Amino acid sequence: MGHLGVLLFLLGGLGTLADICEIPEVNSKLVETLGQRLLPWIDWLSLEHLNPSIYIGLRLSSLQAGAREAFYLHILKLKYQQSFLSPRLAVNDDNRDDQAKPSMGQLALYLLALRANCEFVGGHKGDRLVSQLKRFLENEKRAIGPNHKGHPRTSYYQYGLGILALCVHQKRLHDTVVGKLLYAVEHDHHLHRDHLSVDTVAMAGLAFTCLDDSNFNPSQRHRITLAIRTVREKILKAQTPEGYFGNVYSTPLALQLLMNSFMPGEKLGTACLKARTALLASMKDGAFQNALLISQLLPVLNGKSYVDLISPDCEAPRVLLQPAMENPSQTREVISVMLKVPSVLPPYRHSISVPPGSSLEDVFKKAQELGGFTYGMQNTLSGPYLTSVMGKEVGEREFWQLLRAPDTPLLEGIAEYTPKNGETIELRLVSW
Repeated sequence: MGHLGVLLFLLGGLGTLADICEIPEVNSKLVETLGQRLLPWIDWLSLEHLNPSIYIGLRLSSLQAGAREAFYLHILKLKYQQSFLSPRLAVNDDNRDDQAKPSMGQLALYLLALRANCEFVGGHKGDRLVSQLKRFLENEKRAIGPNHKGHPRTSYYQYGLGILALCVHQKRLHDTVVGKLLYAVEHDHHLHRDHLSVDTVAMAGLAFTCLDDSNFNPSQRHRITLAIRTVREKILKAQTPEGYFGNVYSTPLALQLLMNSFMPGEKLGTACLKARTALLASMKDGAFQNALLISQLLPVLNGKSYVDLISPDCEAPRVLLQPAMENPSQTREVISVMLKVPSVLPPYRHSISVPPGSSLEDVFKKAQELGGFTYGMQNTLSGPYLTSVMGKEVGEREFWQLLRAPDTPLLEGIAEYTPKNGETIELRLVSW
């Protein structure tokens, strides 16, 4: 922010009005309620549900979880050292158990979590983790190809996240690795294959901002500067009439990028205030339940972004979170949700009864217990992802779309969406 302040001063001296993205303070009770939703995830120490983004979000927020937070980092360290440093789980072992090993995107988040605690990776173990993440980026670079006609095996989102994680640890990458992400932003049709393009370009912008602030890849400095500007413009153009950038769930990461930006005129500040108003309404409506999304929003509400992990303030005062008071029991004992799967033969259609407040995943579990319905899923950076329904596995460029009848796609995942009594939920296999 020091360089930004000097630049704004110079622009002001030249008679140019420089606009910055500022998020006015949000009601502390509302922020605390948001943070309280992370506490059950912190206490849920199952290896498959550990999520470094939870720790990052708290450390960059105005909130803390005290000893539970420190213990959570301890468990993260045990998990990632065991998963990535065990000889039998070497990254180049084609016979490794992928389900037992976190993704490279999760490894990148783990490195960000270490920086959130003001730690740099170092020593033999740290160097091996860095090498694995660099090897992942090299493999993704090869998958994209020398003519940029291929695609990452994962996504450009994870590609940008990996660059960001190494950057905040002051680890340099070859120009050819950074160049693939630069080319993707310069030719944005390469990014539209990602499900949430605003998230993807925002993560790329954060990675570029870190490289720019750290004076890395000097031979690409001009392209990096232009790419940051391009990302900012794309995000501003994606703002909806309601004020979201893309949608409500891609807005926090977009704001993380915009808060590190400036531009002449008043467009940026106005757009950020509009987004803040929309987010505030969504927070009051309880829209944010997903741990990853909450962890991306909490830093924004504290005026922070992942770029601040270049030089984190680990001594900043933070308010200790207290568990939320339990709500009184609901008057209605059960609700009914109609579940439809027309993409299989014979088509599935059944009414499922669950307690009020149940997630869509709870509905799936109940339907499977009753028989006649089966599903499979895997954990991803943003939560559970449906891999099969009624024995039908997703193929290449396919996914199971969730819709609320008659034809409204759900923005939330199965672990976050809470169906209302009488709703009909359809699972539709679609190609992209």
